[in-house]
Amino acid sequence: MQAIIVTGGKQYSVAEGDTLFIEKLAKEAGDDVTFDQVLAVIDGENTQFGAPTVEGATVSAKVVKNGKGKKIRVFKYLPKKGYRKRQGHRQPYTKVEIGKISV
Repeated sequence: MQAIIVTGGKQYSVAEGDTLFIEKLAKEAGDDVTFDQVLAVIDGENTQFGAPTVEGATVSAKVVKNGKGKKIRVFKYLPKKGYRKRQGHRQPYTKVEIGKISV
């Protein structure tokens, strides 16, 4: 069984047992989280698409850890003006493990 969920302004295709990195949630490691914005549930011949969401469908998950991604360098430059600016950024994330998809 698979589902398409929305969290953090992004859509993810998930199945039971999957581990994924999503935008940071205000949860601690070991907490349970429920995603109720389910756009579609795919179960072989039983496929349901929502308009915009599937009524009563939820996806439960467990928070594995919170962390920061790899550092990226942001470099701004204007030629012939002597302007150079360097910044670093590490995007925070939450690692979750998908438990049960229920309709």
